[in-house]
Amino acid sequence: MDDKQRMELVEKFQAKAQDLYKALPNEAFDKYNVKRGLRYNDGTGVMAGLTSIGEVAGYYVENGEKQPMDGHLRYRGIDVEDIVKSCEKEDRFGYEEVVYLLLFGKLPNEEELLRFTALLGSLRELPSGFVEDMIMKAPSSNIMNKLARSVLVSYSYDPNPDDISVGNILRQSIELIARMPVMAAYGYQAKNHYYNGNSLYLHSPQPELSTAENFLYMIRPDNQYTKEEAMILDILLIIHAEHGGGNNSAFTTRVVSSSDTDTYSAIAAAIGSLKGPKHGGANAKVMSMMDNIMSNVKDWDNEDELAAYLEKILKKEAFDGAGLIYGMGHAVYTKSDPRAILLKERAEALAKHNPDHYKEFQLYSTIEKLTPAIFEKVKGNSKVMCANVDMYSGFVYKMLGIPQDLYTPLFAVSRIVGWCAHRLEEVIGNKKIIRPAYKSLVKKQPYVAIKDRD
Repeated sequence: MDDKQRMELVEKFQAKAQDLYKALPNEAFDKYNVKRGLRYNDGTGVMAGLTSIGEVAGYYVENGEKQPMDGHLRYRGIDVEDIVKSCEKEDRFGYEEVVYLLLFGKLPNEEELLRFTALLGSLRELPSGFVEDMIMKAPSSNIMNKLARSVLVSYSYDPNPDDISVGNILRQSIELIARMPVMAAYGYQAKNHYYNGNSLYLHSPQPELSTAENFLYMIRPDNQYTKEEAMILDILLIIHAEHGGGNNSAFTTRVVSSSDTDTYSAIAAAIGSLKGPKHGGANAKVMSMMDNIMSNVKDWDNEDELAAYLEKILKKEAFDGAGLIYGMGHAVYTKSDPRAILLKERAEALAKHNPDHYKEFQLYSTIEKLTPAIFEKVKGNSKVMCANVDMYSGFVYKMLGIPQDLYTPLFAVSRIVGWCAHRLEEVIGNKKIIRPAYKSLVKKQPYVAIKDRD
């Protein structure tokens, strides 16, 4: 069979599949009381589990009605805003403290934090031959896929990969948390060299640096960064570290872990989830959308012109045709996303160093202000809507000079600690495979002998 014949056959199969896997009828979901996306019609989530790791609060229910409220994000009961502001006040990096808090359920004292930070630093080096055999020999155009492969293949370098005892999962988790930034940095350098034709830089990780400092050190050709840059990246790592058990990648971790599979399989699956533009990939989508808006709106200060273009985006007449204004709205948060508030304040401070960046920041702010009313006009939906963390995270990465290829991988670099905590909680605390029900809509039919088929 030649290439032309193969293509013709594939096209026939595609036509059959298109018809077979057409959208399920909307009325069937109502008839069988199925909650699409595990969400009720008012947007509240179906209760699917219990957790003591992270709490995401964006609304409350009163007399059976969903009521908007200012959003809160808490790690082990501690407000993430308090963590960020305390670290800023004390002029120190906080991500390592958050890792300790999420894994062990308590804030470390000075000695515990010092020892734990040293442990993470000492584990950053990848196993012998890993970089050459697993990263450089098969570079990927998408760093998230390279991350998933790097995590999955770590199984082969682990002398005890399938043991799901608490101690072994914890060991694997700490090693992955330490090595994920290096995997992402090297994956990017390989892609930048082999796909973009740029010089290859493979800087060895520095054990004495914080996670944020080490990442900037590794991705920059000259290893140079400022304290302000590293502190802002540290805040990004803090606010992305965990977001409750219901977010898509954490739930993926729990579903996969509930089968008693190995740590590497569970975390690789979570990375695959986070890659999607409806989840972690949204920060890169925001940046693509903003580039599109900046190219098509002549006067960024003209709110009428900007509103008209946003309306076209919502009507699927502009940008990617999806009808979404990326960075706006959230499944849980209503009045505000606390992560977006923290990030917007710091984005503004960083943008003031550069007039062009500040003009761009003002454009982001205007889009945030205009979108709810435009959404109501186009969709006929007056739901309370706020900017989410993705609205400003990509912009901050851009101001830090971080390539867009690394926006979502940096999300994974941070969120892996939340995944590992949820894996531990699922394996230790639940001990029951997650297996929800699906209603079959197919009708019973007889088997037809091959000679009698059309």
